[in-house]
Amino acid sequence: MTNRPRYILIAIVAAQLLGTSTWFAGNAILPVLQAEWSLPNSAVAELTNSVQLGFIVGALFFAFLALADRISPRVLFFICAVGTAFFNLQIAFWADSLNQVLLLRFFGGMMLAGVYPVGMKIATGWYPEGLGLALGYLVGALALGTSSGHLFASFEFNDWQSVIYLTSACSVIGGLLVLLFVPDGPALHKGGALRFRHLWVAMKDKPLQAAAGGYFGHMWELYAVLALAPYWFIAWAAQNEVDLNIPFWSFYVIGVGGLGCMLGGHISLKLGSWHVARFMLFCSGVCCLLSPFIFELSFVVVVIFWTIWGVTVVADSPQFSALSARTAPNEVVGSALTMINAIGFTITIIATQITAMLLDSFPIEWVMLLLAPGPLLGLLSLRRLKKIKPDI
Repeated sequence: MTNRPRYILIAIVAAQLLGTSTWFAGNAILPVLQAEWSLPNSAVAELTNSVQLGFIVGALFFAFLALADRISPRVLFFICAVGTAFFNLQIAFWADSLNQVLLLRFFGGMMLAGVYPVGMKIATGWYPEGLGLALGYLVGALALGTSSGHLFASFEFNDWQSVIYLTSACSVIGGLLVLLFVPDGPALHKGGALRFRHLWVAMKDKPLQAAAGGYFGHMWELYAVLALAPYWFIAWAAQNEVDLNIPFWSFYVIGVGGLGCMLGGHISLKLGSWHVARFMLFCSGVCCLLSPFIFELSFVVVVIFWTIWGVTVVADSPQFSALSARTAPNEVVGSALTMINAIGFTITIIATQITAMLLDSFPIEWVMLLLAPGPLLGLLSLRRLKKIKPDI
């Protein structure tokens, strides 16, 4: 059992929450930018995917250079938290077109690759046992953190720049929390740089293939749902002639997923990550199919529906991470997880782009049906994993 101060998990979780606050900051101010710059609804895909692409490039860059092993992860976390705050602030100080915003969001996404994954690495240094629970809290913090831009937007400031200032300040505070209060853990693992031969070994490992397949199905749905949820609420409110605080409900959908991650982490200690991931993936897949039918019902039903979807669409993320870490061969685990994350985030770009392109042509409640194949394929992969590795 690793000896650790009682505050460590709280500090890491708080830092992760604050450090990722810029993730959806662009999405939070998009409705205002659409009005000011006459942007189409499909701009949500470009804005979301610019961050995702930056994250992929940043993750691969850090992995190839093994930066989290060459310097202290807490220092890297701090530098990247300040970096993403800097690029986020330039949206308010410098950008006056969508292309400029997209460029800044790309660089901000690169910096986030030194916040979210590095925060997980810091956590593993303190929690070598009970990883599913620790990751549940961390991904929960990620969900709450990424939703903070929508929360700030719900305050209805006189200008959208206030959202940028607040999310940037949160990111800097998160970096300072880790730098000042979270030393490197006693079980911190010094991995090697990303190696292509390690990727080949990982690709041939059947348990890892099955675990990764479940994760890929989950990622097909995840970020598309989070990006399109505000447009679902806008369409429902317009049809029912109801005045909704769209940023607040966007925050609610993403934020409640954070609570689901934490709850799932506790359940995983008793049932295991496989059972939690399968249940959450099944429920979120059913929500994809129910979208057109719930759209015709009352607001109370809508809130219950989106509570369930918000919880389940995110809560399997930490469990898939735990399954991948558990099934990957020990000698290639770092390279394998980097590859899986890169492919997973690439899938989010494709799914978000396809669904957003259809927003101006088809009702959004029906567009959500295109996300259902992801959970279905993910469930089939989890079933295969159980057959290959019954004790998972």
